[in-house]
Amino acid sequence: MSPLAALCIAVIAFWVVVAMLAPLLVRYPTGEIVDYEFFGPMTATTWLGTDYLGRDIYSRVIYGARLTIGISLAGTVLAAVPGITLGMLAAVIGGWFDAVLSRFLDAFVGIPQLLLALVLVAAGGSSIPMLIGVIAITFGPSCYRFARALALDVQAMDFVTAARARGEGSVYLIRAEILPGIMAPLLADQGLIFVKSVLMMSGLSFLGLGVQPPQADWGGLVRENMMGLSYLAPAVIVPSIAIVSLTLSINLLIDSLPTRIKDREPQ
Repeated sequence: MSPLAALCIAVIAFWVVVAMLAPLLVRYPTGEIVDYEFFGPMTATTWLGTDYLGRDIYSRVIYGARLTIGISLAGTVLAAVPGITLGMLAAVIGGWFDAVLSRFLDAFVGIPQLLLALVLVAAGGSSIPMLIGVIAITFGPSCYRFARALALDVQAMDFVTAARARGEGSVYLIRAEILPGIMAPLLADQGLIFVKSVLMMSGLSFLGLGVQPPQADWGGLVRENMMGLSYLAPAVIVPSIAIVSLTLSINLLIDSLPTRIKDREPQ
């Protein structure tokens, strides 16, 4: 493992642990005003300063990690499970099932993802379950198309043809023959979709359509503390760094995957 990949894993693991242990790590309730000075500096009592209302930004970033990572991860999983399953089924079954399903989902792929998310949020509201559903609907067709393309390549190989000749059914072909062969690129693709989900969540919150006050994810923290830029306040800098560190670490880690996968292939 390269030093860069190890560093990326450490950053990702750090934010995951922070999200999981958020209630144990915060110093103040996220809505409590701890200082009457807005955009306060880093002190012994407010480690990362205060926001525009005098709330502890450290505690809000910690809870923001739980909301940002939790919602994005739930939406990614909800998009991946049906999308990948239907993609492999369409490749194996083919025929009218593949044609109808592909044409239906292609209609969603043609719509810009952020525009589709804005329409869905405007129609259904900004609750956390709705945001998870928006991510799933937005990225589900992409998961389907990617899994279908990979499965079509694998099922043309000799070992899948031999399994068909033995009389194996579609479920066996997917579980034992196709899925193991496409697992590595699928995981890499899901990492990228998770990054897109984090950025979409942050974008929606920055527009005021994401997690609603008094809760806030990282994008919401950037939005509500934008005035602090003129003060160089940590309240707007820290959540921005959090978004960049998580998404960039995942991207750099995924960039190192193809070489590792190639190294494991038999010569």
